[in-house]
Amino acid sequence: MRLGGRLSGAIEVLADIETRKRPVADSLKDWGLAHRFAGSGDRAAIGNIVYDALRMKLSHAYLMDDDSADALALGVMLRQWGLTPETLARQLDGDKFAPDIPAERLASLARRRLEHAPLHVQGDIPEWVQASFVENFSDDWLHEAQALTSRPTLDLRANTLKASRDKVLRALEHCGAVPTTIARNGIRIPAGEGPARLPNVTAEPAFEEGWFEVQDEGSQIVADLVFAQEGEQVLDFCAGGGGKALAMSAAMNNKGQVHAFDADRKRLAPIIERLKRAGTRNVQVHEDFSSLSPLAGRFDRVLVDAPCTGTGTWRRRPDTKWRLTDKNLEERLAQQEEALASAAHFVRPGGYLLYVTCSVLPEENENQVYGFCEDNPDFEILSAAEAWEDLFGTDKPKPWSADMKTVTLTPASTDTDGFFFCAMGRKA
Repeated sequence: MRLGGRLSGAIEVLADIETRKRPVADSLKDWGLAHRFAGSGDRAAIGNIVYDALRMKLSHAYLMDDDSADALALGVMLRQWGLTPETLARQLDGDKFAPDIPAERLASLARRRLEHAPLHVQGDIPEWVQASFVENFSDDWLHEAQALTSRPTLDLRANTLKASRDKVLRALEHCGAVPTTIARNGIRIPAGEGPARLPNVTAEPAFEEGWFEVQDEGSQIVADLVFAQEGEQVLDFCAGGGGKALAMSAAMNNKGQVHAFDADRKRLAPIIERLKRAGTRNVQVHEDFSSLSPLAGRFDRVLVDAPCTGTGTWRRRPDTKWRLTDKNLEERLAQQEEALASAAHFVRPGGYLLYVTCSVLPEENENQVYGFCEDNPDFEILSAAEAWEDLFGTDKPKPWSADMKTVTLTPASTDTDGFFFCAMGRKA
C-alpha cells in the first residue's frame, strides 16, 4: 500500500473508534481482518497514524479547526511525521485510494497558532483533569502533559536468573537495543518515527529462553524501589500479570519467597507461563484470598500496585485518555483505599508497605498515602530519596517530587511511563 491507502485505512479506524466508542486495539484488529491484502508493514503504519492521532487529538483538531477523523490523520502527517503540504501532495498524487485534502484545512493549519488555544488543548488532556495536573506539577504541568503525547519506546528487563543485561543486549543488537538510563537491568529499543515498526521481540529465541521480559523502564524502577532482599517474605498484593513479581524474584535471586495475589483471577492468569519461562522458583501464586489470609502480619514487604486511571500510560494507550471520566476516578479511589486497607494487615511490625500506581494524578497518589497514614498512625511515610540514590546513584535523571518522600516518574522527568511510588514503614 502507498501512503494514500494507509491514510484512508487510518481514517476508517479513527472514525470507527469515535462512532462506536471502541478500544483502539479492537478497531485495528477488525480493520486488519476486513482488509487481508494489507501487509504487516501497512498495518503497522496505519496503527502508528491512529495512535499518533489519538495522542494529540485536541491540538490537531484545534489547528485544523476540525475534529473529524480525516483532519486528525492529516494533522499526524503535517505535525508529527514532518511532511510539508507540498511533500504530502506529491506522495498522494495519482493514488486512487488517497483521501481528499480540503484546502481550508491547510489554510487553518497555516493560520492558527497553538499558543492561542486553551491550555488543556495545548497539553492534549481532557479539560477536567487540568486542575489535577496543576496541583501535581505546578508550573511544569503543561510540559508534563505534552510529554505524555510522545511515542513510547519498547523497554525490556533482562532476567538475571538466566542472562545478564550484556548477554541480552548482544542477542538483540540487530533490534537496535541499548541499555536504559536508570533501570539497572533495563534494555531499550527506540520508538522510531513515521511508519517505522518496532521489532517483534517475543518471537526472538532469547525471549523463548526466558532471558528477558517486556516491561517499561518505569515499572522496573518502582519494582527495584521495593528493595526486596534475599530471604525475605514479600507479598505482591495486586500482582496482575506478574511483571513486578518476576522482577522482585530476580532481585532476590530466587531466595526467600514472593507471594502473588490479585482479586481479579483473569488478570493473574498470564503469570503461570511467565514464571515457567523465567525459571522463577520462589513465587507462590494465590488465586483466592482465603489461601492468603492466614499469613496476615507475616510479610517483610507488601507491594500494592493499585488499580488506577492509568494516566501515566497515556503514551501507550492514548484512547483511554479520552474515555476517562470523573466517575472512573472516583471508582479507582475507592478501590485504592480498599486495597491499601486490606494489604496493610499483612505487613509485620517493622515491615514495609509499598504503594504504586501508573497514574500521575495526586488524588490517586499523594492524597491516598497521606490520608492512609493519618487514619493508620502505626504507618509512616519514609523518604524515597535514600533508596533512589542507593540503587541508581546521583547522576541519573530524577523523578518528580515535592520533597523526595514520594516520587513520580514521568516521560518528562525520567523518560519512562508515569509511575508513583511511596514507601511506608509499620512501626515495630
